Amino acid sequence: MGPYLRRGQRPSTGRAGTRRASRVAGSVAGVVRRAAAPLDRYGFPYRTPSVPGGVDVPPEASGLGAEYETDWARRPLPTVVRGAITAGPMRLATTLVTRPTITGLDRLADLARLDDPPPVIFAPTHHSHLDTGLVIRSVPAVWRRHLVVAAAADYFFDRHWKAALSALALNAIPIDREATGRRSADLLRELIADGYSLVIYPEGGRSPDGWGQPFKGGAAYLASRTGAPVVPIFVDGTGAIFGKGMTRPRPGRTTVVFGHPIEAADGESTRRLNARLEAATAALADEALTDYWTARRRAADGTSPSLTGPSYGGWRRDWALAKRRRLGTAGVRRRRIRSWPDLG
Repeated sequence: MGPYLRRGQRPSTGRAGTRRASRVAGSVAGVVRRAAAPLDRYGFPYRTPSVPGGVDVPPEASGLGAEYETDWARRPLPTVVRGAITAGPMRLATTLVTRPTITGLDRLADLARLDDPPPVIFAPTHHSHLDTGLVIRSVPAVWRRHLVVAAAADYFFDRHWKAALSALALNAIPIDREATGRRSADLLRELIADGYSLVIYPEGGRSPDGWGQPFKGGAAYLASRTGAPVVPIFVDGTGAIFGKGMTRPRPGRTTVVFGHPIEAADGESTRRLNARLEAATAALADEALTDYWTARRRAADGTSPSLTGPSYGGWRRDWALAKRRRLGTAGVRRRRIRSWPDLG
């Protein structure tokens, strides 16, 4: 039993007030329910539509991946910010980490000297995340000012912060690395028609083992559809500095070799143009690791070493890759010197 009340003391009104508020809330809810009762006879949009059993409702578009809009990154203010990033932090970091040697720019001199240089499709080999910054730094200034980068939608545009950073710093465009979708292809064609040059990796992704990968047809397709010349580029050394699977970069030296611009011939198929592009890139790789005359002679004979390496497996490909890297001075991975114990 509760305590006795003293004379003149009134009972507590706390519980009574709570009960009174509950009754009022119940009354209001009943009034609202009765007022909305006529709408029960109607469906959408007066109430949420029902979903039949066994039907999966597709998720709402996230705005990421290939659907990410990058138009904002080509407006005046982001363009100025990107120019400062390219000329400042990106150039400094690339120089300190990769120490590049750039050759073959004379092969682009005829196009660069024109009063209005045409847009160009740059097609470099791909072994590291460092490749994009290195190529942007190496491209002549007449194209660098209006340069977009085709980037993997499933890697660089899977998070909002990553997508915004890629679009701002690299002027990146999301594309599907497996097959260029209609939306991405149309956007790239429009940008090239507007005077933008393009960096696109024909291999589709970074090398998993240090050797090159067969070329896909994205660069050749855009070159044949837009009429823009495609420039093969061989990048050597970045795979040993910060290749796929490495957790931190190991500074070294790199070589960037530009080739002659390649234009699609009348009636030439995308497959044939892609084969010419891959052969020209293989000749540039041979030139970077030997010398110009040897590379030209092998290219004329059709005996240039393949970018994809020998058709061996396991340790033999690793051994051949180590031998290939020793031919040049770029990106040689320094191994720890081991000392054998003195067994007396």
